[in-house]
Order: sequence, then structure tokens, then C-alpha cells
Amino acid sequence: MLKELLNQDYAVDEKIGLFNDEFIAQEFEYLQSMILKRIEIYFNECEEDFEITLSNLSLSNNDFIDFIKAYELDSVERVILLLALCREISIQTLDPFLAKNKLYDLPFSEFGGMKSESRGFIPSVQTALFLLCETDTAKVLKYLKYFDSSSKLVKENIIVLEPKESGDTLLNHKLSLSRNTLHRLLHPEKEHYNYHKEFPAKILKSDYSWDDLVFNEFTANHLKELDVWLAHQEVLLNEWEMKKSLKRGYKALFYGPPGTGKTLTATLLGKKMGKDVYRVDLSSLVSKYIGETEKNLEKVFLQAESKDWILFFDEADSLFGKRTAVQSSNDRYANQGTSYLLQRIEECHNMIILASNLKDNFDEAFLRRFQSIIYFPLPEVNERFDLWNRGFSKKADLSLLDLKEISEGYELSGATIMNVIRYASLMAIERESFQIKEEDIIQGIRRENYKEGKLV
Repeated sequence: MLKELLNQDYAVDEKIGLFNDEFIAQEFEYLQSMILKRIEIYFNECEEDFEITLSNLSLSNNDFIDFIKAYELDSVERVILLLALCREISIQTLDPFLAKNKLYDLPFSEFGGMKSESRGFIPSVQTALFLLCETDTAKVLKYLKYFDSSSKLVKENIIVLEPKESGDTLLNHKLSLSRNTLHRLLHPEKEHYNYHKEFPAKILKSDYSWDDLVFNEFTANHLKELDVWLAHQEVLLNEWEMKKSLKRGYKALFYGPPGTGKTLTATLLGKKMGKDVYRVDLSSLVSKYIGETEKNLEKVFLQAESKDWILFFDEADSLFGKRTAVQSSNDRYANQGTSYLLQRIEECHNMIILASNLKDNFDEAFLRRFQSIIYFPLPEVNERFDLWNRGFSKKADLSLLDLKEISEGYELSGATIMNVIRYASLMAIERESFQIKEEDIIQGIRRENYKEGKLV
């Protein structure tokens, strides 16, 4: 049974059901039969026809079939998917490719792939092409379309093509599943996949709702543009036939002092519109090696485009900053990297939100590519009063506080106000009381000022 083939990291939950396991196991049996048949035909030089034989989708109903139908995978794409899946959970299916050429005591170069001491045979693009069409050049050229950047498997980030080393030809690229695809096939009951370092981004979640946000009228009006675009972009582009003159996607810059709600706003915008928001981890994305940052960023965009996510880049000026005067080769490569990022952002069909403390840190050419540039100022007196009122628990006793006076006397960001509320509430709990004291509010403000290096 397939369940016995799965390692502990990807063990199938009982909720998926044995029938799903049996179906995948059957697919692997068909795949191995095809591998053996292809090798037999190739080395015996017989004229026998080779056919792709896979399970009949209409006879079963399970998560694996749902995945195939959702992406409308044809038989060739299913074979490629199975080859990549074997690498993860059924390496023995690929053992026939480990045969050696006795004349040279080396693996057959026709099979492609490579041997791993711990993971058996690792298939490559050439492995898939050998299985599908041997070494028939005309057919190879035909089937190569399944591996280019515009193909469904690559564009939808179902498979990942990994070069063994820099400069490798496409045929030598190792064939594997994206972690997200593997997660969807083996853990479909779990909504989100934790991408770890492979995908340098994390999903943003919040228990707040859009109505909990506090803005001035100017910021609120600008944010409405993003809301309207997400709700009506398809009507504008398709029904109004504007897709020829307007590019898909929307780019916005949120800028303003720290703690003014830029990240929370992006999170709740996605929540309001039913879209996942992923914050890109710049520490995992940026590499000191030439070309690696662009490669890491491409992973982000490919995955985001296939899922219609909102991408959020915090402290984005560190990645999308101004180009410098060229005084060395490092400056030239840095400017090339910035130019690539500008182009890739512009081509992306998703909503992309960049956040920064200062607008002036961005290259002017980049600013022209934004549909919205929205300033998040420190809250005014009335907004601070609203934040103080909303922030405390309904159980808190605020009778000793003059929140209006506190709002007028201390210019604080929303994040700072919430930190002070947390501190004062904890002090009340420590006293086994629901009453919030003004002295704890003042002490909390002093603590926050001290953290920010302000005079206290």
C-alpha cells in the first residue's frame, strides 16, 4: 500500500482515505510498467507501439483525481507529475533507470537523471522525454513544450525544474514537485502549506476585521481604490474590453512612520476580499551571490501568480531602492538586479503592496509604476482617542482615565498605543483588578518612548 511508502514527514492522514492511496499506488504500477516497456522496446529495437496507460479517472473519485481535473492535466502531464511524485514517495518505481551500460560500466546517458545515495534515482527532464519518446528528435522537440516557462506544469508551479549546477541544459534539470503540490496531494485537508525556506514568504493572518481599522479620511479614500480594483478588475478588463490598454495587476506603495498600520491594512484587505496575503521575507530572498536574489524572487512570483495571492513586501526599499552610480562591477550588477525587479513587478498580474517608512528611498522610475501611493501618517487626536477606546477589553474599567486628555497629550502610533494598553492591562491583572490606572498608562508610554530612543 502507498501508505507504507510514505515517510513520516508526508504521512497521509486517515481523512484522505485508503481509496486515494490505492489510486496513486495503481498509477505508480502503470508508470513502472510503462518504464519497463519503454526500456524493452528501446534495447530490443522492436517496432512495437508504446502507449501511455494510466488509470481511468471516471471510475474513481478522490483528491488526487480532483487535482488532475482542476488543472485539466492531459496524459503526458500526468506521466510527468507521476515521475516527480515518485521521487518523493515511491523511489523504487524508478529503479529500472539505475541499470548500467556494461560496456562502459556507467549509467545509460539516454535515461538522464542521476543517482542519489539516499533517494535512489532522481529523474530529469531527459528521463521524462526518454519515457515519452525515446530519442526521437522530432518527438523530443514536440514534448519539450511541457517544460518551458509557459507550460501549465511550470507556470502553475506544479513541478520544479532544478539545474544540477549553473549553466545546465534543460534536459539535465532535475524533475521534482513543488512543495505546495506535494502538500496538496498528500494533505488536502490542510488549507495552507508552510513553505519554510524553499518559499521565502509567510501568510499574514489577523483576528481583526476591516471595520477595526482607524484612518484619517485622506488615507481611507485612497485605500478604497484598492478595494474597488480587487472587486471589479475583471469587469473593467473583460466586459469593458480594457485589457489591451491596461495591464493586469495592481501595485501600491504604503509609506509612513513605523506602527501606523501598513502591514495590518494589507492583511485585512486580503481578508475582506477573500485573498491570501503573503509577506515576502527579504532576509531569505536577498542573496550576496549574483543572480540568486532574482531566482528567489521568481519562485515567489510563480507561486503567487498561480494562487492569485496579494504579495506584501515590508521594508521594500531595501530591495527596490534607488539605482546607484556605476563605480564598480558590484554597482552594475546591483543596478541590473533592480531593473529586473522593476520589470518583474510590472509584469505580475497580482496585487502587490510595498511598505516603507520613506517614499524618497525609491527609484523614481519605480514610483511611476505604482497605481496608488498611500501615506500612513501618525494618527491625529480624534483617531488616537478612537484607538484608546477600542483597544481595551470590554471588561476593563476605564473610569479613572481621561482618554481625551491622554490622546491630546501624547502623539503615538497605533502600534505604540496597543503596546501601552497591553502593559496597563497586565498591570491591572497583576493587581487582580479590572481597573486601569493612569499611572500605568504613563509608565507604559515612557517604556515605549525609551524603546524608540526618545527622551523620557
